[in-house]
Amino acid sequence: MSLITAPSIETWEPRTYVGKLVKEGKIRSIDDIFRLNLPIREPEIVDYLLPDLKHEVLNINIVQRQTEHGEVSQFQVLVVVGNGDGYVGVGIGKARQISVAIEKAIREAKLNIIPVRRGCGSWYCLCNEPHSVPFRVEGKCGSVTVRLIPAPKGKGLVAADPLKSVLRLAGIRDVWTWTKGETRTTINFVKACFEALKQTYKFRL
Repeated sequence: MSLITAPSIETWEPRTYVGKLVKEGKIRSIDDIFRLNLPIREPEIVDYLLPDLKHEVLNINIVQRQTEHGEVSQFQVLVVVGNGDGYVGVGIGKARQISVAIEKAIREAKLNIIPVRRGCGSWYCLCNEPHSVPFRVEGKCGSVTVRLIPAPKGKGLVAADPLKSVLRLAGIRDVWTWTKGETRTTINFVKACFEALKQTYKFRL
């Protein structure tokens, strides 16, 4: 896991309306962006509003595509970013060099960052501290389904290693997981968990 170093704000030239508001200091919290339902189209916005963001590489594959000059091989990298305190994003990058692919994946993950609602939804705990998910949520990607179930404090992350990274960077410390489908496909596995985390801010009747 590595800490992402934000570029200097003096050298950043915003290209979007939201970016200009951030640089001018009119938006000082990423919570305001989600509260106002504003789009994030520049990764620098996340850099400045979440300076303690970290990233972790979850999977590296070699993929090939057919061109008029023959087959071209590229590295495909899956990355998760998060601040460990309620924000997480997942991204995929492709390039001929691993370092470039990782940079692309981190950029996409920042653009896909989401807020995660945390709480204590376990009947075995009821401590009212934000250490788990507030209620049972479920996400699906391809054939993979991931269900996150609130767990009592001290239980830890009862999940596969790729999901542990996503949950840890989202700031969740205790949870049970239930999975279904081809979980060996890491990309779909992680994306299904990411979709489940999105559901923490859905309205429940």
